[in-house]
Amino acid sequence: MALFSATPKSSPVRIQPYFGYRSHARLVLKARALRSGQLRSGDHDYSGGGRWLAVRTMLAQFASREVAGVRVTLALQRPDGDLLHHSAHSDAEGFVHFDLALDPHWDLPDHPAWEMVRLSWPDDDGEQSLAGHVLAPGRLSDLAVISDIDDTIIETGITGGIRPLLRNWQRLLAQWPQDRIAVPGTDVFFSALGGGIPETPHGEPDAIRLAASHRPFFYVSSSPWNLFSYLVAFKRAKRLPLGPLMLRDWAMDRATLGGAGHGAHKSASIGHIVEMYPQLRFALIGDDTQGDLPAFADVVDRHPGRIAAIFLRRIATDDLSEAERAAQQMIEQAGVPLWMGPSYDAGLAFLRQAGLDHNIEASRIVAAVGEAAADARPGD
Repeated sequence: MALFSATPKSSPVRIQPYFGYRSHARLVLKARALRSGQLRSGDHDYSGGGRWLAVRTMLAQFASREVAGVRVTLALQRPDGDLLHHSAHSDAEGFVHFDLALDPHWDLPDHPAWEMVRLSWPDDDGEQSLAGHVLAPGRLSDLAVISDIDDTIIETGITGGIRPLLRNWQRLLAQWPQDRIAVPGTDVFFSALGGGIPETPHGEPDAIRLAASHRPFFYVSSSPWNLFSYLVAFKRAKRLPLGPLMLRDWAMDRATLGGAGHGAHKSASIGHIVEMYPQLRFALIGDDTQGDLPAFADVVDRHPGRIAAIFLRRIATDDLSEAERAAQQMIEQAGVPLWMGPSYDAGLAFLRQAGLDHNIEASRIVAAVGEAAADARPGD
């Protein structure tokens, strides 16, 4: 839901498409019908400006009004060239869900690629349309990455209750995405795990085909869907791999601000991705601020043999909790390589020396990063 709304009901309806993803048998894409002062394309202008312009731009993302009952049509082209159309209506929160069976099956490209679809909807000025992006993991891919966002690549201030939320809210509102500081070492670490990041085409998002990393990336976050454009702009600015985002619908209640919902959301979202791609194994990246370790252990337990490695950024200075120690033991007993360290910088020396390519095993990454971290400890 919108946290507040100052948008007149007379404002035009716009559609905010989120990144979709597909396998050879299924395509999933989510969008949202909103009324706001933004362009119908759903794009937000993060080109920069003064502090007050940044505040106004960010507030606009939370001041939109959801629109129920909007008929949205998804157009996509089959491999044989035929154009297919599927329609769905927005729900009470404005969300439009497409979960389509691809029958007969659609072959995947050899390597990960972003494919284009088209969304259209009616309003008072006639039919409107825009492009959407769907990630197709490569047929030759054997490893994909699922990463947390909150405090793993950027401090979002959405965890730990109301006080941390308020403490970090000013930073979120007053800073442009390109001005936010990424967690040190994230760009090199993620680029290495992704097998390298090609040059991203420049131009309007509605007119370009996005560049995919050599290993497909997915992101799971407790951030609200209102921050989708902001997070994408941040990743573009920091040259991090783009990938579908699994975010949450926010409300100012215990379910949103409390810690219990974070782990459940992550376990369910990761499990959904793992089940959709049975041919892939996954490297999981997270931190110790939102119960990521128990959530990852739950995924390991539910999907034996599917998790290739786990990377956990340690932020807390105290010892692991009892639940975290139990999760660590479960992961290690399952034979899943686990690396925990305070900074991705601990593994940068290894990542540069290893000449990482798309065939390297995640277990080798973890082992070498662990050795690099041990070598860096004082007194060794």
